[in-house]
Amino acid sequence: MTEWRHEALIRMRASLLRYPDGVLIGTAAARVSYWPDAPLDRIEVAVPHKVRAQPGFTFRQRVLSPSLVMERNGLRFTNPAPTALDLASEGCADGIDVALRTRTATLEGMHDALTSTANRSGNRLRLKLLLDSRHEPWSAAERRAHRLLRGSNITGWKGNLAVTVQDRLYYLDVGFRRIRLAPEIDGRIHHKDPDLFESDRIRQNALILNGWRVLRFTWRMLDERPSYFIEQVRRAALP
Repeated sequence: MTEWRHEALIRMRASLLRYPDGVLIGTAAARVSYWPDAPLDRIEVAVPHKVRAQPGFTFRQRVLSPSLVMERNGLRFTNPAPTALDLASEGCADGIDVALRTRTATLEGMHDALTSTANRSGNRLRLKLLLDSRHEPWSAAERRAHRLLRGSNITGWKGNLAVTVQDRLYYLDVGFRRIRLAPEIDGRIHHKDPDLFESDRIRQNALILNGWRVLRFTWRMLDERPSYFIEQVRRAALP
């Protein structure tokens, strides 16, 4: 844990000791539950009553159902499902994608969390993002690819399809199981993570040697040349 993270954790604990009925929400909850690298610019705390503002903290007057709250190491915070929805309040689905990728929350669980906070402001946007997540994207690039496939009425595929090859379990970004087609999406993280780059090549070789056809697409292709992505997938998927 970096010094900054350690300092932030101390501040979170100090805040909750002062307000024992407080619950960490938003990015602060993500940090201590399922997304340790979530960008944190403020510590948000839900309290059932009004609290005077403090530097570095934002207090929200909210009463949370006990089913949405968990406790660990002296901290009370929302569990990953409602936390991902809180992060989606600003129109960004990264929190949902990370929760699905780490398998710390399910779509069903997020829908349940949304139902338990009915009539809350912003729920229409949260529901829209959950519906957009119905094929379970694990990144913004995969989400973009899923949208393009749905918009082009291409069927027969599954997001993050689980397949076993050479006694190893792999999750394909997009998988057409019947025709053994695997369009792989290289998001921006692929340019920064050499280990991921290497493991993807090992996975690709294993898939090809076991009869899968692998197509590779970058975020830039999806963003600037979406018709190219659809054209290539459609050509490969046609009998």
